Amino acid sequence: MAMRGKPKTNSKKIGDKELSPATLMMGLGYDPMLSEGSLKPPIFLTSTFAFENAAAGKRFFEHITGKREGPADGLVYSRFNGPNQEILEDRLAVWDGADDSLVFSSGMSAIATLLLALVNQNDVIVHSGPLYAATETLIARILSRFGVSFLDFPAGATREEIDAILDRAKALAAEKGGKVALVYLESPANPTNALVDVEAVRNARDAAFPGEHKPAIAIDNTFLGPLWQQPLKQGAELVVYSLTKYAGGHSDLVAGGVSGDQHLINAIRPMRNTIGTICDPNTAWMLLRSLETLELRMSRAGENALKVCTFLRDHPKVEGLGYLGFISDARQKDIYDRHCSGAGSTFSLFIKGGEAESFRFLDALKIAKLAVSLGGTETLASHPAAMTHLSVPDERKKALGITDNLVRVSIGIEDPDDLIADFAQALDAV
Repeated sequence: MAMRGKPKTNSKKIGDKELSPATLMMGLGYDPMLSEGSLKPPIFLTSTFAFENAAAGKRFFEHITGKREGPADGLVYSRFNGPNQEILEDRLAVWDGADDSLVFSSGMSAIATLLLALVNQNDVIVHSGPLYAATETLIARILSRFGVSFLDFPAGATREEIDAILDRAKALAAEKGGKVALVYLESPANPTNALVDVEAVRNARDAAFPGEHKPAIAIDNTFLGPLWQQPLKQGAELVVYSLTKYAGGHSDLVAGGVSGDQHLINAIRPMRNTIGTICDPNTAWMLLRSLETLELRMSRAGENALKVCTFLRDHPKVEGLGYLGFISDARQKDIYDRHCSGAGSTFSLFIKGGEAESFRFLDALKIAKLAVSLGGTETLASHPAAMTHLSVPDERKKALGITDNLVRVSIGIEDPDDLIADFAQALDAV
């Protein structure tokens, strides 16, 4: 955290013992003695910060304007940095073992800022599919207006299929006079829960680009991270989050985050400074509160999801489950075993029938709330084809398996037997 005087709580070790993320969430980056002894960080509601002297102001702005690399070593202006945001960034980086993190006003502002920082005119993006609908829209409909092209591959693609798409991307970039700028992944995919082999992507990227320039590998880790999947360990270089979901976890804030390798964070930070997509201090403070219970909340939700899915798996009105704990496909199971430490609490429920049957199920729920989003303390259910992915063309929805009988469920931390009773009576209404 950049502030006058260094916090005494920046150590990540006691002797030779590495402290766990759950412990570090309680104090990393914050020293009560620098804030009048306040046990918890105050909310710093200020637009600007006073400099100790003119030389310090100049030095801080050398970082802000890019004349020096890295974050400013002091507080400047709330579009650039602030105490709440910097403490949050320190703690967010811990979960993924990242060099550094940046926080944003929403998950989509994090994704947009990342893309604007790393992609230039006539460049090519390679991405897995499906992506969150707004991400697909941003790449295919908005960046394309500025000469950016994309090629995509299915989430479960093999190494050979990934090699082939990268070869095509290199040819397209050469034809356009640009470069392959980014490999962007989402795993598990929204809403199908299909997994991407991040290790295969990293190996394919390194083989296709043996020279100095290598397109960065970024991954949206919202569905499993940071507790059940840590993609930097499998070869990703940037991890993207909608912090609205599990990190926030109470359905009362909207925010985003990017964690990863320092040189890439250093490339994204100036873009955030310029376009002003930083998270506000109040939301950052709320996220600091939420990170203290992240492990507890996610663990309980994951346990609940297993119990609920065990009930749903054999129900006569359920056609199938996209739940990572019950993977039948051998390749997907192999990816899961190598990449994931838990099955998560968000899954696809396939109702026997179509839209009418799915709607009857959703309308009959009493405990679970009919709402988009996921990763909150309460159970949520929605219909992606008619809601979050309504803008996706019908043919692409069909190709990606986003069907009219798919219901996306995010299990919360309620009593699991109560949730099972709710799902049972709702299925009776189908």
